[in-house]
Amino acid sequence: MSAFATARQKMVDGQVRTSDVTDHRVLDAMLTVPREAFVPADRQGMAYLDLDLDVSAAGGVKRFLVKPALTAKLLQAAEIRPTDRVLVVGCASGYAAALAARIASHVTATESEPAVEGNAKQLLSKLGLANVTVKLAAAALGDPADERYDVILLNGATEVPLDGLCQQLDEGGRLVGVFAIGKPARAMIITRSHHDFGARVLFDATAPVLPGLERVPEFTF
Repeated sequence: MSAFATARQKMVDGQVRTSDVTDHRVLDAMLTVPREAFVPADRQGMAYLDLDLDVSAAGGVKRFLVKPALTAKLLQAAEIRPTDRVLVVGCASGYAAALAARIASHVTATESEPAVEGNAKQLLSKLGLANVTVKLAAAALGDPADERYDVILLNGATEVPLDGLCQQLDEGGRLVGVFAIGKPARAMIITRSHHDFGARVLFDATAPVLPGLERVPEFTF
């Protein structure tokens, strides 16, 4: 077993399983997808640590792979079915999209930074994940084609409401992510049913805020 494969197994056993992730499809995806492939070469030694890992392009806006355990817990909460269409918002280098693609029928992944988006396309193609489409788009837009999805996954946090993005949920759809609108920040699930939406808190969580979903600073005298 390679050093990375050993680290991957330790990540799943020591970080993911201990965070109450029991869905075997999520566990299998995390044991299969090489997280180190989505990390710049000079940071691959940190690929399996319990941290939000910087995968930014040189001189670009900061982009991160969200902590492995949090990613796994959100995927589990989304209850992705093999027939589902999934939208990953703010995919960074594509790790969360690759995990979802191991479970879902098709994944659309969006990224707002052109250099990072191009890198994600190359990495996902290199891994042979033909059921993933990567698009350049602002996080708040979701899919610019305004398609409907069974699951929307935020690969990061939002400090603003996501009313527009929720409209891209199909009937029975689920949106999962970290909402840092108030304190403390919390992972939440939003569900769509009969053109209405319901929200439920999953657990307290923190994640880097996605570019474009930052809180607008209030003007003070």
